Amino acid sequence: MTTLICFGFGYSAQHWVAVHGGRFDRIVGTTRTAESAADHAARHYGGREVEVLVFDGTSASAELTDAVREADAILISAPPTETGDPVLAVLGDAIAAAAQAGRLQSIVLLSTLGVYGDHGGAWVDETAELRPVGARNKARVEQEAAWMALGARTGVPVASLRLAGIYGPGQDAIVNMEKGRAWRIVRPGQVFNRIHVVDIAQAIEAAFDKRAHGAFNVADDEPTPPGDPVVFAAELLGREPPPEWPFEEAVKHLPPMAASFYAECKRAKTDKLKRELGVTLRYPTYREGLRADFAARQSH
Repeated sequence: MTTLICFGFGYSAQHWVAVHGGRFDRIVGTTRTAESAADHAARHYGGREVEVLVFDGTSASAELTDAVREADAILISAPPTETGDPVLAVLGDAIAAAAQAGRLQSIVLLSTLGVYGDHGGAWVDETAELRPVGARNKARVEQEAAWMALGARTGVPVASLRLAGIYGPGQDAIVNMEKGRAWRIVRPGQVFNRIHVVDIAQAIEAAFDKRAHGAFNVADDEPTPPGDPVVFAAELLGREPPPEWPFEEAVKHLPPMAASFYAECKRAKTDKLKRELGVTLRYPTYREGLRADFAARQSH
């Protein structure tokens, strides 16, 4: 029986399991609370049940430790904390043991384009210098390095998927428009890449299928100013877009997390994703992605 462990069974992991989970006989996910575990247990993902165990980042149950020892593949989407990667801190030895026993075949880490930091709007590929801005992205760089080191010690391939801003059903500019939280922030020269959750699922599946190793940018083909998807979502809904909001004013009101994204600017190249993993983006720009999300809503 083949076993997958998803550390941090969140938005991206759920979409991948719903579409591609059939490659495994058993899927185990983790969440931080018993209430969340119970909620997941009551659901199906692509018609599949997922065993969801509690993992708070400080200790692991015997059940989770046993599952790790039986894992054929591991997906890491749990972010690092200020003290490092919680999965490695608590379960690193068990993961290494599974690898050395010849059971564990592949590890995929969901990272972020934030590891590159600010490149003044230049195009960056996976060879670009990492200049993380802020403690959160510095922790991501350290997390990548720690998992790559485990892979080097054990011989297990580790793919780090550096994700752009994630969007998709229930989590996109359309929803933000409807809930009155769509910001049309204007900062001259600022651009962002995005990536639809369907294309993240494609990248995860390809990484496992090919037992990929190394870093891969996972992003769309058209980095644009941050307000562009908001305007497009408004058009789909037949509404007026929110007024432009100069960044100098917006930053006084934004949550610190949201404001921090504007401290860096870059354009992500995805040639390696397409060449080595064979991924063809279903939604190469936000327009295709938002149209698909809107159409799906209309059909329900």
